[in-house]
Amino acid sequence: MVSAMVGTHQTVLLQEAVEALVTRPDGLYVDGTYGRGGHSRAVLQRLSDRGRVVAFDHDPEAIGAAQSVDGLAQDARFAIVHGSFADMAAELAARGITQADGVLLDLGVSSPQIDTPERGFSFRFDAPLDMRMDTSRGETAADFLARADERHITQVIKDHGEERFAGPIARALVARRESGSPVRTTGELAALVARIVKTREPGQDPATRTFQGLRIFVNAELEALEQGLNAALALLAPGGRLVVISFHSLEDRIVKTFIARESKDVFDRRAPMAAPRALRLRALGRVKPGVGELRANPRARSAVMRVAERTEVAL
Repeated sequence: MVSAMVGTHQTVLLQEAVEALVTRPDGLYVDGTYGRGGHSRAVLQRLSDRGRVVAFDHDPEAIGAAQSVDGLAQDARFAIVHGSFADMAAELAARGITQADGVLLDLGVSSPQIDTPERGFSFRFDAPLDMRMDTSRGETAADFLARADERHITQVIKDHGEERFAGPIARALVARRESGSPVRTTGELAALVARIVKTREPGQDPATRTFQGLRIFVNAELEALEQGLNAALALLAPGGRLVVISFHSLEDRIVKTFIARESKDVFDRRAPMAAPRALRLRALGRVKPGVGELRANPRARSAVMRVAERTEVAL
């Protein structure tokens, strides 16, 4: 039995994900979101000496953890790539890999990222407002708020955070910036939002949705998910499994829509006599954490796992 605890990160739906993913002990599996290696470790325990796991993560700290003395890099069956799962097809092709027997995507932010103040993901600590998954590149959340206009900030918080008070929050952010005191820390942002958002679901901080919206935007998470799903479909061998764990409705909606679309025969209306494009995936189900897991790990409460299988049809 593999423990769900890896370092300070408690892997969600660990056994369920591995059971759904691994169908061939000699196969090659892609862990698109290594995190702290919970899923990769569990998959490797299910594989033979000929099996392989290639993991991806765009967080340098996750790469460092994998390559540490206690990391998985000591296992000859394992390799890790510093990069986004959105680019996995090209990255694997460069390594001579064109097919995989399973692809796992565990979306969202890991506990070490949330619980490390200087990463700027959490309103529980006052720290620089960074929010980048890959701290080696890109624009921080503070930099975005320092240059974006009110309309753009509103759109990001509304569309990615599903925050109904996005407009007033954006106006307050711009007004503060124009007064010569732009928001630069998580504490400043949380305090500003708390003054505007007076009602929220029980147990949820007023800043939750604003932080979610900025994080998703800064890391282009939804765009990466769309690209990653298409890359996974291109990689999967017939019978290979796609397993995706999401943590909010925006992600799950994209995954659900993708699997539904690829699970249907498609007719080209411009060529009514042509054979339809055959379905490429078969939806296998949706799984939520059980009562025991929710009791042990409250952060799992919003998790949804969807599973699909690559069809045997040659396209």
